[in-house]
Amino acid sequence: MLGSHKIMAFAPTLDAKKARPFYEGVLGFRVLSQDNFALALDAHGIMLRVTNVPPGFKPQPFTILGWQVPDIAKAVSALKQKGVQFESYGLPTQDAEGIWTAPGGAKIAWFKDLDSNILSLTQFP
Repeated sequence: MLGSHKIMAFAPTLDAKKARPFYEGVLGFRVLSQDNFALALDAHGIMLRVTNVPPGFKPQPFTILGWQVPDIAKAVSALKQKGVQFESYGLPTQDAEGIWTAPGGAKIAWFKDLDSNILSLTQFP
């Protein structure tokens, strides 16, 4: 039933006004709207709502949003130039840039937003 409708994504934030420069300026999403509840962004045709949550919010210990990219090394480099720091999890095939090569050949790199939500980039083989 819902397979013919667009999906919408959500990311929690303690302060959408503070999150806006990261999602708009660093990640490059176009702002659709902003109100007291959320910052709505256009993520390549998908609406991403960075939603205000109450104090006491604790980020999850896993990826909540990820993007498929054609060249992960180029994407990592571009984000690093904008000040993004990539996570190192000490995985055996994770390189110095933070890019992990999974057993199936996918390459994945993780980083955090200002609320410490884990985001990722993936390049499939």
